[in-house]
Amino acid sequence: MDLMETKTSEKIIEYIKEKGQVSGSELSRHLGITDRAVRKQLNALLEKGVLSKVGKAPKVYYLLSVEKVSNSSYSLPKEIQDVINENFSVISPAGERIEGFFGFIFWCEKRNEPVEKTAREYVATIKKYGRYKKDGLIDGMYKMKHTFSNVSVDKLYYLDFYSIERFGKTKLGQLLLYAKQSQNRELIKELVNDIKPKVDLLLKKNKIDAVGFIPPTVKREVQFMKELERDLALVLPTVNLVKAKTPIIVPQKTLNKLEDRVENAQKTIIVDDTKKYKIVLLFDDALGSGATLNETAKKLKQQGVAKIVIGLSITGSFSGFEIISEV
Repeated sequence: MDLMETKTSEKIIEYIKEKGQVSGSELSRHLGITDRAVRKQLNALLEKGVLSKVGKAPKVYYLLSVEKVSNSSYSLPKEIQDVINENFSVISPAGERIEGFFGFIFWCEKRNEPVEKTAREYVATIKKYGRYKKDGLIDGMYKMKHTFSNVSVDKLYYLDFYSIERFGKTKLGQLLLYAKQSQNRELIKELVNDIKPKVDLLLKKNKIDAVGFIPPTVKREVQFMKELERDLALVLPTVNLVKAKTPIIVPQKTLNKLEDRVENAQKTIIVDDTKKYKIVLLFDDALGSGATLNETAKKLKQQGVAKIVIGLSITGSFSGFEIISEV
């Protein structure tokens, strides 16, 4: 970058510091240069991580990225930093995703938490929850058997918990939440790339014959479960599951009583298929009570579509799990 470009980039940074967030056209007018020249500068600053952007074309705004503190400021063992880099992710109030140790520093500073002490506590918490995982999967059958008197799923797995104590949503929980809320296809693809190796292993290990995807309740332009089905691109038959249209849409998460969730699933999930399979893998995005998965599994068996149903949820609630006493 030559001297003129350096001076222009500095002017851009100073102007954004003053204004908070600006559009490319505003910068072009302020600096008296072409839109093309501004875009070149902005792209360079985005690549360096100096700036981030929000919005979609034609309304895109640029703001300064969260300041990245060097991890050399903290005397933490490499193994602790490695755990944090692998597991931690946070979304800033401005919608910027900050990964790993830099994100952890940001999280701590927002809460006035001591970074080094909190880092050790975070790693201990990750290890605690990690004891529930085997081959990257969490067995959810204990929860199901202690929630329902009649359990129709034969096996149930989570890929991760949705959240953990004190530190909130897990990395996968964050990705799932914002992929759904923002209806962002790129985030959904990123999530699928993350989980696909575990899904493929589960399919092979359990000799799955067909798959099913719990249909969504809330109407969205980009439906997460449809995108998940498409991006996983599984070479298996898909059981047709339908969400019945009702005069008033009642999402499961709005129901507090277990019996209401069971009734909701009983009356609104329809198995619209007559083919017969031995083992069906049933996908859900986030499992709370487990009512929807359990009732859908029950219908699959009653209608002879499946003899065995295995449930797989991307994330699930820790509530109802057996506490590991030695932790």
